[in-house]
Amino acid sequence: MNTTKTKVCSGCESSFSCGDISAEEKCWCNDFPPIFNLADGGDCLCPVCFKEACEDKIDAYIETLTPEKAINNKAATLPKTEKLIEGIDYYIENEKYVFKSWFHLKRGSCCENGCRHCPY
Repeated sequence: MNTTKTKVCSGCESSFSCGDISAEEKCWCNDFPPIFNLADGGDCLCPVCFKEACEDKIDAYIETLTPEKAINNKAATLPKTEKLIEGIDYYIENEKYVFKSWFHLKRGSCCENGCRHCPY
């Protein structure tokens, strides 16, 4: 049973498809880190606005971290997502993947390879 709905983004007012999380196929937003509390109010955002909101929230969180605080961070305790998201987990520079702090935080420890964005 298809339970996809058409919604209007509360950020940019564009129309987009929103899946029902109770359906067999999860909504596209389930590929993103579960960092928003739905009880905070507001309605769904389109994929572009949602990604931007995630990036902003993650960047603000990372700015509060010191290497000591990174060791037991929130990202490592979140449910794991299979999909890496460009702009959140990595960016591409000179045709190479550069992993961002969020990716390293989700891993939960330093790999000791001298990564550019290592929060540890």
